[in-house]
Amino acid sequence: MNASTEWSTLEVAQVRGRSRLIACKSIQPLKVFNPAAASPASHVVLSSYGGGMVAGDAIRLHIAAQPHTQLVVSTQASTKIFRSIDGAVAEQHTTGDLDEGALAVVFPDPVVLQAESRYRQVQEWNLQPTSVLLLVDWFHSGRMDQGERFAFTSLHSELRVRVGGRLVVLDKFAFTPGENIATSPANFAGYQTFFSLFLVGSPEDARFQILTAMLARQKMPGSLGPHFNINSQECVVSVTQARDNVWVLRAAAHSRMALQPLCEQILAALASEELLGYNPLARKY
Repeated sequence: MNASTEWSTLEVAQVRGRSRLIACKSIQPLKVFNPAAASPASHVVLSSYGGGMVAGDAIRLHIAAQPHTQLVVSTQASTKIFRSIDGAVAEQHTTGDLDEGALAVVFPDPVVLQAESRYRQVQEWNLQPTSVLLLVDWFHSGRMDQGERFAFTSLHSELRVRVGGRLVVLDKFAFTPGENIATSPANFAGYQTFFSLFLVGSPEDARFQILTAMLARQKMPGSLGPHFNINSQECVVSVTQARDNVWVLRAAAHSRMALQPLCEQILAALASEELLGYNPLARKY
């Protein structure tokens, strides 16, 4: 973290056998809620004043999970990135430290890139060899209910995950619709919502094994023949084991609802007794 910049902070520790938020500081425009969880896990919900980010907003958040804690991070609703009228960028920078045995599930609603918006996000996570991270990164091409598609100005996203100081995930993505044809088959074709999931943990960890088995079941069957048209599918999913301790799932869909079955499968796995013991988003979806 940059010591010269004021950061919002969250820290979770074991208190009487349950994970509890023991430190919380939120700097505008970030708002933090801590609803009661139906399990020993601690659930943190992120929100913002106005329901989104305007040009020039900068959210900087550091998350710390002490040994053997369980933390769920979600958002109150979709994060709207509003129009930039002066070239300023809305930025979000998240760093996280997971101690031995800790489990963190980061499952936000999508970022919605409205017309003429500019957005940049950076996430950096540091894990120990026995901790587990499941992280979702999700964005919409615009206000889909209004027919808005790729009218934003720029998107930049970076994710770095280290285990024991070693970099195991480096994912960078940038797109500028004004310089690219968004609907080209080489880019997004006819899809409008894009969902990425990163799972990092030890292959010997039962929690990691449950989640990798769930991800393996999401693989789509092979081509249906020489005339198979991917763009005609409501949702397409790709699942890859990138390393022994890293799995990546990516999905693209025509609508938010087309991704609902995938989300339900992920949340059902997280609800197993070996993991959270409940579905943290059951009342939401």
